[in-house]
Amino acid sequence: MPITRDQFADAVVDDGAPREFAEPLATLISEFFDGRNSSLADGVERALNRKLRDFADWVAEIAPTGVWDAA
Repeated sequence: MPITRDQFADAVVDDGAPREFAEPLATLISEFFDGRNSSLADGVERALNRKLRDFADWVAEIAPTGVWDAA
């Protein structure tokens, strides 16, 4: 369940942090999760010079090779 910025700040204070720390942290966190950074860019795709792929697909392909098996 989402919480408000103020609820987050209060929880940080309740966990022992000073209010002077909790307030700026709450602002930073709220700006990080407010959706302004939710758009994707193509920088990684251009750097790799290939289409991106889902991490789960990569793991499913690589796991059977045994690369993570204990030595």
